Amino acid sequence: MTVAPAKVAVLASGRGSNLAALLDAHARGELPVEFVLVGSDKAAAPALRLAEAAGIPTLALDPRSYPDRRAFDFDLFARIAASGAEWLVLAGFMRVLDGEALQPWVGRIINIHPSLLPKYRGLHTHRRALEACDAEHGASVHFVTAELDGGPVIAQACLSIEAGDDEERLAQRLLPLEHRLLPEVLRLLTEGRLRWDGQAPRFDGQLLTAPLRLGDRGLQP
Repeated sequence: MTVAPAKVAVLASGRGSNLAALLDAHARGELPVEFVLVGSDKAAAPALRLAEAAGIPTLALDPRSYPDRRAFDFDLFARIAASGAEWLVLAGFMRVLDGEALQPWVGRIINIHPSLLPKYRGLHTHRRALEACDAEHGASVHFVTAELDGGPVIAQACLSIEAGDDEERLAQRLLPLEHRLLPEVLRLLTEGRLRWDGQAPRFDGQLLTAPLRLGDRGLQP
């Protein structure tokens, strides 16, 4: 019996480079999902143009047209649910989400964050890693909870910080790793190999005591 591909929605606020990586992986046959919606809080976000070019339905909601953040978030999640999405990916969505609004999605919503969580939650992660004289930096994909960048970490990609790195160069060096990491995590989730049991992530049924690491052969414990 043929299994229907998992239905995925993506939220992005900016240029959509991680969305592009997801679409590229799908086009290569490496990510057998169906993208049912790409949404944004910015009507001019280039991510929406990427989705339109790929024939994916789009949604742009202006937070300023709602009485408060909570009202925006509840409407946003209602529209995502109406799209038929089973999974939700935050790919550069630059908003803090209401915990009650996202609660029905816990375990089915992931975010990519440009740091080795739990280090450097929030913004300016590359700058903060450099200011701390860290030896390595990276990106994390985690399950989203009400705590900002605080949900269980699923997988990480790491790179060494080099002497010539400034904030921009470090960000550019990290992007290719982000673009490998996110599609790989989403694939494993939609295949059922990765899941959150309500307490911690599991990989192939085994409790993850540390995030999966991205290497030459993909994600490994």
